[in-house]
Amino acid sequence: MTASCPILRAAGLGALADLGFLGLGDDPDDPVIVTGFRAPRARKLTTSEKEANRALATVRAPLEHGFAQLKNWRIVTKLRTDPARATGLLRALFVLTNLEGAR
Repeated sequence: MTASCPILRAAGLGALADLGFLGLGDDPDDPVIVTGFRAPRARKLTTSEKEANRALATVRAPLEHGFAQLKNWRIVTKLRTDPARATGLLRALFVLTNLEGAR
């Protein structure tokens, strides 16, 4: 289990992650980090597992697009401020990006 799992659980938060986060040792009955399903070599994914992966990808897509925009703008690499201030700045940038994308 990573160090972030107890912190997220204590704060009552969760996270959506890609398949790279599989095997963190999180509680399977009450996951903090939600990941998709990976097909083992011996069998294919079931229909419900494919649907779960599709639903997770649908929820994660806007966030991935937002981070891609930030990388294109190279804002995060030039940011030299307190992390608490950076959080507010990044939230404002995501809002502006979403407003621009909705136009």
